[in-house]
Amino acid sequence: MKKIMRVLTAAAVGLALALPGTLASPAAASPAPAGDPAGLELPRPTGAFPVGRDTLHLVDRERKDPWVPTADRELLLSLYYPALARTGTPAPYMAVPEATALLTDRGQLGQYATPERVAATRTHSRSGALPRPSAHRYPLIVLSPGFTQPRASLTTLAEELASRGYVVAAVDHAYESDGTLFPGGRLLTCKACEQVFPDESLHRVSDARARDVPFVLDRLTGPRPAWRYSWLIDARHIGMAGHSIGGAAASAAMAADPRVDAGVNMDGTFFTPVPEGGLGGRPFLMLAGDPALLPPDFPDTSWEDNWPRLDGWKRWLTVAGAGHAAFTDWPVLGDQAGYPHPETPLSGTRSQQITRGYVGAFFDLHLRGTPAPRLDGPTDADPEVAFHRR
Repeated sequence: MKKIMRVLTAAAVGLALALPGTLASPAAASPAPAGDPAGLELPRPTGAFPVGRDTLHLVDRERKDPWVPTADRELLLSLYYPALARTGTPAPYMAVPEATALLTDRGQLGQYATPERVAATRTHSRSGALPRPSAHRYPLIVLSPGFTQPRASLTTLAEELASRGYVVAAVDHAYESDGTLFPGGRLLTCKACEQVFPDESLHRVSDARARDVPFVLDRLTGPRPAWRYSWLIDARHIGMAGHSIGGAAASAAMAADPRVDAGVNMDGTFFTPVPEGGLGGRPFLMLAGDPALLPPDFPDTSWEDNWPRLDGWKRWLTVAGAGHAAFTDWPVLGDQAGYPHPETPLSGTRSQQITRGYVGAFFDLHLRGTPAPRLDGPTDADPEVAFHRR
């Protein structure tokens, strides 16, 4: 897998996929011993509400998996929601076998942190927490991770949005990560990687996820919901955000399902193009890494090609010093582990402040109607953020 990712990186650095060695740090540091007991911790959410977390396993009995045709399509969701304080127990970050698979594919990171240390990363959500009583339901946001990445890679963003009054469904798409533990102790690895890299048919991934999302919405908001707290969801207001190929899946899902009201692409190539007829006037945010960090011969033109097709409110923002992984948890954890990575010079703290701030403002504006002045244009408070198009 590492070899495959290196080959792909040479061809499509930055906007395509999650790159090898994505736990980034802004400055070189001496490697900590692999057994260093110092704990890793995600940033604390800034919203007003404590965060609960549930896990939901979904199986689409009417659809075969695109990568393993003998199996039904499976999804594993982490559901984050506003919760009652001091209920539930601290939610784990990931299982040790998942962290082992992640570190195996990310090479040098194993010199800085063990699987046990990564798996034990402190989160700020609580498993089994009771929902917060409210007279109002909460908008739903679906999160889709980068190719080969687990849903855990977007935990900081998920906890932030839930603390601000959203229900968040972070999705693991079967056979598309380095390794995700599904029920029954099954570690499902990236069978998709064996099929899409040789012929560069990466659109199959975003196409498949665009079919996953309507199924997720049916099971969360339909007449017989699969989640015990589905009554928390305001099905009239639904958004989706994704990193890398998950960002391509956001626009593809909007094209496939009119229930998705607003979308965010965080540094992802549009492997599935936006339809010529647009997205029905629905809003879309494109949040990109620093163009200066891309190689000069980078061939991707998909953002330029698809920009005119976005027919509603839209913004194209770039973040100076932000590499491809800047919109995930990896820079934060890399900083703490002392893992240097020159492709993401912006600190993990600042990367997540910007990601949470702009994605949160976008959904506040378009799912709640709350004014979001930071989306109107450049601000001195965020000097790294440039408005490329608006």
